Amino acid sequence: MYEHQKQPLASRRKFLKRLALNAVIGAAILFVSLGIGILGYHFLEGLSWLDSLLNASMILGGMGPVDRLQTPAGKIFASFYALYSGVVLLASVGVLAAPIFHRFLHHFHLADEK
Repeated sequence: MYEHQKQPLASRRKFLKRLALNAVIGAAILFVSLGIGILGYHFLEGLSWLDSLLNASMILGGMGPVDRLQTPAGKIFASFYALYSGVVLLASVGVLAAPIFHRFLHHFHLADEK
């Protein structure tokens, strides 16, 4: 996907396309994860769609739940969703940052060879 260390640095246009693609992949990961949270809160805890969106968004963003959970199934879901959300948030940031770090390291690797 990325250029090999012996290849020249990718053009700015190719880098921006790569960055845009990774942004789309990161956003897709977040939206799928948000959908999982919305469905879980709606069907397991009985929250409205809007309240489910709010709770899933807050947990996915690392803030914590808004509504007090009432059912055991909802509490178990929220526990695992919170753990999952922490990993997903870090992974999506990693997906977005990967082309930037690669370009940075590749640029300095090329400078060392000269």
